[in-house]
Amino acid sequence: MQIKDSSYVEIRDLKLDGRDIPGIDGVNGRGVTHHITIEGLTIVGHGGDQQDVGISTKGPAWDWVIRGNTIVGAGTGMYLGNSPGDDPFVRGIIEYNLMVDTIGYNLQIKQQNPRPTGIGMPPDGGRTIIRYNVFTKAHGASSGAMARPNLLVGHFPLTGAGRNDVYEIYGNFFWQNPTEALFQGEGNIALYDNVFVNDFGDAVNIQPQHGVPRMVRVFDNTVVARDSGIQVIGGAAGYTREVIGNAVFAGSPIRAAYRRDNVAVPYAAAGDFLNRISGALGGRDWFPRPGMLTGVAVDLRPFQAFTDYNRDFDGTLRDGTHRGAYAGSGVNPGWIPRLEIRPPLGVIPVPVATSGGGVPGPVKPVPGSPGSGAHLVTRMRARY
Repeated sequence: MQIKDSSYVEIRDLKLDGRDIPGIDGVNGRGVTHHITIEGLTIVGHGGDQQDVGISTKGPAWDWVIRGNTIVGAGTGMYLGNSPGDDPFVRGIIEYNLMVDTIGYNLQIKQQNPRPTGIGMPPDGGRTIIRYNVFTKAHGASSGAMARPNLLVGHFPLTGAGRNDVYEIYGNFFWQNPTEALFQGEGNIALYDNVFVNDFGDAVNIQPQHGVPRMVRVFDNTVVARDSGIQVIGGAAGYTREVIGNAVFAGSPIRAAYRRDNVAVPYAAAGDFLNRISGALGGRDWFPRPGMLTGVAVDLRPFQAFTDYNRDFDGTLRDGTHRGAYAGSGVNPGWIPRLEIRPPLGVIPVPVATSGGGVPGPVKPVPGSPGSGAHLVTRMRARY
């Protein structure tokens, strides 16, 4: 399915089966596209080659919502942008998706060169939100030079519009990658309230690739990783990179110039702090044991520019005294991570209605996004 030079299009509730024929993407955006909603799709049979993609954009794209989709066994789950960096993906919301056993990335958003002008792209200072997704590469991943992280985000433009954009990545569950890290990123990143589990290697690597880390905030994550837990290296001068309030259980827990108020202990000790760290997925529970992972309250005010900065992995309001993704201990009152589309959180605000009276779903408006003007929305939906 191709979306070309289009806007205000909604595609919902379809099953796309590529029959593993090489060269076929599930959804492919070309040209200039904006205000596109891709929701409730099941995408299978797009694993004929690592370059085959479930959802792809190959042109300037902004204000996309990619929500509630299941992508299984694709070459790459989502690939947003292009290799040279000339086709920016800007101010999107990627939420409540399930990406399972891709050969390459579950999701990659490419680095960005200076933005094209004269086509209506958003101004500087936007945010792309990646939240409440499940990322797993437990089976079928490429190895060697073709190995890829579950999620990789490249830098925003280094100058001009977009240089102050930020990725807000929160409330996600990252599960296993036998050949690469769970997450890799550069540029402006806020990474918080996620659960990372990799019994085969690294968890979080924030490091140079096409650019370097700039403004980085890594806070309130739970990380269980055999090798490296959180690594932040190679940053740009004039920007700060902070690792605060995380609970990290890893062979090498934290490597970062600025870090404070973290719990950083060996991988083998995770079971002393967390409810259940072994067994089948769905039976494991990374919620803290009674009375564990608490400390002096961390001041959350420096993070208040970030969406839901004071809510934990389950949406519970924080008081700053708990380390890691959960603001509590003992019995887990929320969702137990498993390979399914994550249930909606009750704390997400009211839906945003379209001008046509439809409701695209429980999405918090992105600060700086355009208002809901009178636009014609084209919808494509499964009929039974």
